[in-house]
Amino acid sequence: MRKITILLLFVALSMSIFAQHDTSYVTTNQYGVVVERHPLNPEDREGILTFESDDHNYKLWLDNRVYVDGAYFFDKDTYNPIGNGVTIRRARFAIKAILHENWYGEIDLDFAGSAIEMKDMIIGYRFTEKKGWKKNLSFRVGNFKESFSMESVTTSRYVSFIERSLANKFAPSRHIGIQARKYDKYWLIYSGIHFADLGDAEEVTFSKDHNKDMGMDEGYSWTTRAVLRLPMESKEMILHVGGSYSYRTPKTSWESPTSFRHSTRTISNINRKKYLDTDDIFNVETRSLMGFELVGAWKNFMFQSEYMTSSLSGTDLNGVKGITATTAEGTYAQVGWLIFGGRYQYNSSEGEFTRVKRGRDWGDIELALRYDYLNLNDFDAKIYGGGANAYTAGVNYHINSNVKMMLNYTYADHDRYANGKDKLYIGNDVNGDPTKDWSKVDATQGTPGEQFGFIQLRIEVDF
Repeated sequence: MRKITILLLFVALSMSIFAQHDTSYVTTNQYGVVVERHPLNPEDREGILTFESDDHNYKLWLDNRVYVDGAYFFDKDTYNPIGNGVTIRRARFAIKAILHENWYGEIDLDFAGSAIEMKDMIIGYRFTEKKGWKKNLSFRVGNFKESFSMESVTTSRYVSFIERSLANKFAPSRHIGIQARKYDKYWLIYSGIHFADLGDAEEVTFSKDHNKDMGMDEGYSWTTRAVLRLPMESKEMILHVGGSYSYRTPKTSWESPTSFRHSTRTISNINRKKYLDTDDIFNVETRSLMGFELVGAWKNFMFQSEYMTSSLSGTDLNGVKGITATTAEGTYAQVGWLIFGGRYQYNSSEGEFTRVKRGRDWGDIELALRYDYLNLNDFDAKIYGGGANAYTAGVNYHINSNVKMMLNYTYADHDRYANGKDKLYIGNDVNGDPTKDWSKVDATQGTPGEQFGFIQLRIEVDF
């Protein structure tokens, strides 16, 4: 009996010692360094695979998406034939993580077009204080979109149309840089300094070659966006007023750092023609962008509009003596209606609409209309980039939190100067023959400028 008692005491003591020195949460990493281990809780958060620790200091989740688009163009009466087609518009793979509560990391790649393109590559830090000047203050460095224009910074998952507006061409895309953000209940401000474009292989090659051959600085841009969300008595009502400004110097990621070019496709990724194109504008020293936002929502209705300008300054722009500044402009206005009682949801920390709240268990149907206008002409500076109006009607079926189907019809009306750098026909001359020269177009031989309608369809999955 005494031996059994001694044995039991030994076992109990051993278990006590083992519990005090439990190594179940200690291991070595791939470099042989002893590290702590913490269990993660895997969850399906409305179709997004997420891992999070019990103390919420570590969180990792996937943000992937695939868009399959198709388009058919009614080009029977166009001056230039247009090819129909189907494409993978986006094929994104992204991993995002919160580390040690304050730190943030993101890797985002796009595989569309059979090429790998770098999108967001971010290192972020957020203050977690509940009071004081650090409240809701964060910083990030890396490759990401400059904060200019609500439509531009809104993820493609949550825009109401298959393609963004014509005016969106003015909004700068992703550049390497550092940015600060501060927000409160009724206001938001972003401000950052950005440098070269690292996302596309061609732009990276331009930047490296200009550095090597000419020893050029890569250029910079300072971009700021401010948003005021006006207090409303109804919690289901939103009124948002915003503005953006960007001061930019020529960047070595351009083909010619002393020139600039405005060009864009007409609301389609399948029709590759760029009717609106200024070609290279020479002797550019600086560029200034301005944007204004007016946005509202009430229950299942929304309104969104923006006006943007792009101004170039230099010495004798385009070689025209005495021309030291030129401006292009664009705007859009859109409305939406979730007809089965859904709600438009607004992210006040980023100043943009987020995923809609569906009105039925089977989903919701959204009807949307948009008007676009873009003018790239400056006749005094002899810049004939063309102008266009476009009208789009859309029907979106929000099936669930991960799957959406979109159908758009667009009618595009270009002016006589929208000839794609003299490569596209824009009318007929006095003899009735097609011409690419706007000065030779005879309006009695047909309406000048390319005009056509087209239908686009998308099926989208986010996971």
